[in-house]
Amino acid sequence: MFEMTIHMLKQQLWKQFKIESFRPGQAEIISSVLAGDDVLGILPTGSGKSLCYQLPATLPGGVTIVVSPLISLMEDQVKQLKAAGIKNVVGLNSFMNPLEKRRVLQDLHQYQLIYVSPELLQQNEIIHRLQQMQVKLFVVDEAHCISQWGHEFRPDYLRLGEVLRSIGDPVVMALSATATPEVQNDIVRSLGRPEMTKHIYPMDRDNITFTVKEVTGEREKREIIKSLLKRYQIPVLIYFSSKRKTEEVAAYLSDHVPSKRIAFYHGDMDQMDRIAIQQQFMNSQIDVICCTSAFGMGINKHNIRLIVHYHFPLQIESFIQEIGRAGRDGKSSVSLLLYSPADKAIPNSIIENELPGEEKLRTVAGKLQQLPELPPTEELLHMLELNEIQWRFLHYQLEWHGLMKNNQVYNQDHWEQALQKIGSLISRRSALKNRKLQEMIHWIQEENCLRKKLYKGFQETFKPPIYACCSNCGFSFKDWEPEQIRKDRPALSWEVKLKNIFFAGESHANTE
Repeated sequence: MFEMTIHMLKQQLWKQFKIESFRPGQAEIISSVLAGDDVLGILPTGSGKSLCYQLPATLPGGVTIVVSPLISLMEDQVKQLKAAGIKNVVGLNSFMNPLEKRRVLQDLHQYQLIYVSPELLQQNEIIHRLQQMQVKLFVVDEAHCISQWGHEFRPDYLRLGEVLRSIGDPVVMALSATATPEVQNDIVRSLGRPEMTKHIYPMDRDNITFTVKEVTGEREKREIIKSLLKRYQIPVLIYFSSKRKTEEVAAYLSDHVPSKRIAFYHGDMDQMDRIAIQQQFMNSQIDVICCTSAFGMGINKHNIRLIVHYHFPLQIESFIQEIGRAGRDGKSSVSLLLYSPADKAIPNSIIENELPGEEKLRTVAGKLQQLPELPPTEELLHMLELNEIQWRFLHYQLEWHGLMKNNQVYNQDHWEQALQKIGSLISRRSALKNRKLQEMIHWIQEENCLRKKLYKGFQETFKPPIYACCSNCGFSFKDWEPEQIRKDRPALSWEVKLKNIFFAGESHANTE
């Protein structure tokens, strides 16, 4: 692209965003991509990663493509940019109606900044339009998704290297808040950009206090959360590994803490309901959300004070991402992880169900070779006795090994060789997942400083905590006095709560 001095960048920063100065890492990352370097940027949660590509996008010379993992995140950022006066921005997603999508594709050359999911980048009509344009910067936001989700859950992340080659190999920027050296290498390798300039900044958050509490079971977990919600008037996120539990516990807390406006959120909900709940939370119309990991990525609510883990995640990276949604204003916030010995069964079950075993792999291969072409997905999953995640993994691997393309199965001679390689990959992936799970469990059971142990695999040092450090270093909730929201409104009836969820964005007269 072209180089700009820091002074010129600051002028553009003020002109476009009315921001006077850069946060640590932003100017360095922006300067590198403007000089034409591919960049991997690791910045802590809440440090303004989005600005690293939004500012270059406002400069002349082509379009910026941003690969975004979630529709809600995409729509939020589009809305924020338009509110800031940057109008030539659009989000392409599967939620658009065909007419709207057709109109946007026809006018795509008019946009400076285009958000798109990795799945839509597999559609020929979109790639064809991008090939007709000058793409100056290709951004992978939340780039850890390549490593964390790409291999099983969303294999289209692993196809981004092919997309880059098909649109003329533009400059690449990959951004994340949590990436071990292992994950960084996975990102670089998958994108096919071995010479990426790395800007890696410490990810520790010195205003978050860590606390782990071992409990006997569900009843004690609910009692602890109920007590905290009654005591503090603060925005809270409660994370679960089970979609069903988000609903159960949200209902329980709504019954027992009627003064709080509580909702649940998970991936099986209708997209409109999810967007409405997210907006209600952002607008302080909901106090507490019981959610799975589907909620929170890119949420820029500055005053979340408490993150509770009802179930612990499968890896430390996910934990750091989730607790990083607290205290983005720099004020005292707490991460509370509630741990019961029985909780180990949940992540073990998740890992077992994500990948097919050796015997299942052979059975599926035998059935596929009998098919001239694949039936509809639901019918196929039933016939192969696979869940959707297992099939996505296998589908990508079979395509990669040249055994399938466009739903056509090829009876090639190298099936056996390919199955051996896929089986070996499954073994490696399972071992990696189990190792990461053990790291998470070891952290939970740590007897010394939780903060020091948490960041050890990511960086050599960490900042001294501004407030209390952790439960192993003496923190207790009885000493915690966070900044609270003024409680000067009446409790809402369930009828009003329901109305607020379904009519987000309309008059707030019933909620103030």
